[in-house]
Amino acid sequence: MSTPSSQAVLVTGASTGIGRATALYLAARGFRVFASVRKEKDASELPGTSPVILDVTDPDSIREASEAVSRALGDEALAGLVNNAGIAVSGPLEFLEMSEIRRQFEVNLFGQIAVTQAFLPLLRRAGRGRIVNMSSISGKITAPLLGPYSMSKFALEAFSDALRRELEPFGLSVSVVEPGVIKTPIWDKGVASSKERVARMPARALELYGGRMAHLRKRAQEMSAVGAPAEEVAKAVHDALVSARPKTRYLVGFDAKLAARLAWLLPDRTLDRLMRRRLRP
Repeated sequence: MSTPSSQAVLVTGASTGIGRATALYLAARGFRVFASVRKEKDASELPGTSPVILDVTDPDSIREASEAVSRALGDEALAGLVNNAGIAVSGPLEFLEMSEIRRQFEVNLFGQIAVTQAFLPLLRRAGRGRIVNMSSISGKITAPLLGPYSMSKFALEAFSDALRRELEPFGLSVSVVEPGVIKTPIWDKGVASSKERVARMPARALELYGGRMAHLRKRAQEMSAVGAPAEEVAKAVHDALVSARPKTRYLVGFDAKLAARLAWLLPDRTLDRLMRRRLRP
């Protein structure tokens, strides 16, 4: 798969973090990048790309975005779709509001499915279009108090497997990228939203889980400072888009590779003990 300037790709969730790094990385390597953002003000922060307003939870927004990209392409094809948009909902499953859990899935799973459905006709024009879904090591191994996020990523893994096997006969490729800890604003956003959710929980939730939730927020802030750069994820996405034989899965970061290995080797109870120690206040 070559990358002339006309080779077009859509990257969702491109306003910050992994999405922004990926959009800029691909643009610098000759792709015509349609960078999706939710707000107009974010469009100016993506030089060298063609910003597209897109909210993955809004069917009208998805339709309008697909129509806008189709008009911009004319008779050309969309060579790649990078489903990157995502959020992280944390907290004890016993006390999380169902609306928060549903929101997690609306963004991280149902939104990805809806965007894929909308843009597949443009990908089919390429004959060998590529889809890259942004998962996480949390789609392989689940930490306590991060249940909703892991649940959505586990489901995204299954979606990707099914989609890959359904589209393979048509020459379309589907890859999953599974980063570990990456330096992105998602950690700061997660800490802020976690505090808001905790404030709405009953006193019993703090009595049972308060210490571990506080420790998780502290670890999240620490990890945001030591994570791998987002460009490492962008490199994996680039390989999935240009390789003659793209991998079905790309683990990014030493921690992701180690966690995947441990999840495969260790019994569940041993993993439980390791997780318990990590979150001990």
